[in-house]
Amino acid sequence: MPMISQDDSSTDVLALANSPLLWLCALGVFVVIIVQSVIYMKAARKAADAAGITQEELTVSFRTGAIGAIGPSLAVAMVAVALLALFGTPATLVRIGLIGSVSFETGAANIAATSAGAHLGGADYTQQVYAIVFFAMSMGGAMWMLATLIFTPLLKRGEARLTKVNPAIMTVIPAAALLAAFISLGMAEVPKSSVHIIALLSSAAAMGLMLALSSALKKTWIREWGLGIAIIVGLVAAYLAVSAGMGPPPAA
Repeated sequence: MPMISQDDSSTDVLALANSPLLWLCALGVFVVIIVQSVIYMKAARKAADAAGITQEELTVSFRTGAIGAIGPSLAVAMVAVALLALFGTPATLVRIGLIGSVSFETGAANIAATSAGAHLGGADYTQQVYAIVFFAMSMGGAMWMLATLIFTPLLKRGEARLTKVNPAIMTVIPAAALLAAFISLGMAEVPKSSVHIIALLSSAAAMGLMLALSSALKKTWIREWGLGIAIIVGLVAAYLAVSAGMGPPPAA
């Protein structure tokens, strides 16, 4: 029995999307991610002393990162559930779960389906169109990884040169870049609707409150949970705003 049975004209996309071969590929990807994570964590612990970071600080960093990932992961998971019928479980796990950029993946899928003369999820969404869509999504992700492999060494050289000129520069630039990125992402939501503004302001207020409480009470765990709590507060505020008739549900 073949691992993939494809009928180009069939609209039973899930029969192809949930094939054993794709499941094996998806599981293989996550095995690689787990192994990489273990290697990086061990390497970080070994290099911590040389960087002047204590093991306790490193543990707090790991815990903060894990907790902070809960909120964004829940948001991605909720959208991923809606995409299971379009892409199948293995493709959704790899593309949405790994990359996490729902807007990029659905945009690439829509362009690929349109180029094949079909509509994503429509009556003309056949197994052949699905294969084209999945290939387009995978190629997009591959180019992201290839660009990272090429540009990371180049950026590292630039970092080394800037550090020689002024070591303080590399302390300011990463913080400024991170702040600018989040401000840009936040401000991009403002023109969309009043619901987006409410979600943005409520989550920002929640995050500010968590930081203030953490400082006042000398409790670092409050800061660690701050991002996840802020995201949940933003989601609840958006839900209440939509329920009150203040606007349509925010688009993914």
